Amino acid sequence: MAESEARRIDAEDYRDRTPNKVTTKNSLVSMVFRSLLLQASFNYERMQACGWLYGILPTLKKIHKDPEDLKASVKMHLEFFNTHPFLVNFIMGLIVAMEEGKENRNTIRAVKVATMGPLGGIGDALCWLTFLPITAGLGASMVLGAAEPNPAGPVLFLILFNIFHFALRFGLMRYGYNTGVKAIATMKEQTKRISHAASIIGLTVVGGLIASMIKLKVAWVITVGQATVPLQEKVFDAVMPNLLPLLYTLLMFYLMKKNYSPTKLIFLTILVGLAGKLIGIF
Repeated sequence: MAESEARRIDAEDYRDRTPNKVTTKNSLVSMVFRSLLLQASFNYERMQACGWLYGILPTLKKIHKDPEDLKASVKMHLEFFNTHPFLVNFIMGLIVAMEEGKENRNTIRAVKVATMGPLGGIGDALCWLTFLPITAGLGASMVLGAAEPNPAGPVLFLILFNIFHFALRFGLMRYGYNTGVKAIATMKEQTKRISHAASIIGLTVVGGLIASMIKLKVAWVITVGQATVPLQEKVFDAVMPNLLPLLYTLLMFYLMKKNYSPTKLIFLTILVGLAGKLIGIF
C-alpha cells in the first residue's frame, strides 16, 4: 500500500522540478486585479474555477516552461473551487509560491481545497456581516438621519468599503505569497505527510459542503389513524441529519466513476428535482 501511494504521488510531480521564482510585485498586483473577475464565469459544475485559473494563468505560464507541466497545472486548477472573493488572494499567493517551488500537484491541490472552505466562512463573517453593515450604516445615516439628506452618503459608503476591500486583497496577496515562500523548504522535506494531512482536511471541508450546500428534503407525511409522521423529521433526520444530501452525493460520485459527465449529472439533478416536486416528494 505504501509503495503504491508513493508511485501515485511521484506521478503527480512536475517533469521539470527546478524551482522557478518569477513572481514580481507587478505580478502580484496583476493577480489582484484579475481576481476581481473570480465569479465572472461562476457555474454549478466548478463554481469559481474558471475565474480562479484566469487570475493565476499569466504567472503559471511564466513558471512552467515545459508545455506538459503547464497543461497539467491548468487542468488541476480547473477543478472545483469556491471561496470568499475578497479573501481569495491569500490562497492565490500561497499556491503561486508552491507552483514556483514545483511542489507535488497533490500537495498543491490539497492545500487549495483545505484553505478555500475556512476562508469562505471567515470572509462572510468579516465582510458581509461586519464591515458591510458598518460602512453602509454610516452612508445611510447621512441620507436618512439628517434633516437635509446628504447625497455624499452613498459616496462615503463606496469609498470606505473599497478602502477596506482593496487593502484586504493586496495585503492578503503579499502575505499568502510570502507565507508560501517561507514554507517551501519545510514542504520539500515533508511532502508526503503534508499531502496526507491536507487531504484529510480537504475531505473534511468537502464533507461540510455537502451539509451546507445540498438541500434535499422529503415532504411526505405518513398518516396512521390520528397520528402523522413526517418522514423527513421523524425518520431521515432521526437516523442522521442531512442523510439524503449525503446519499445523493454518494450517488453522484458513483455515477462519475461510471464515466457520467458533470453536465449529465446536472441535468439529472434538475430532472429529479422537477419530478419530485410534481409528484410531491420534495
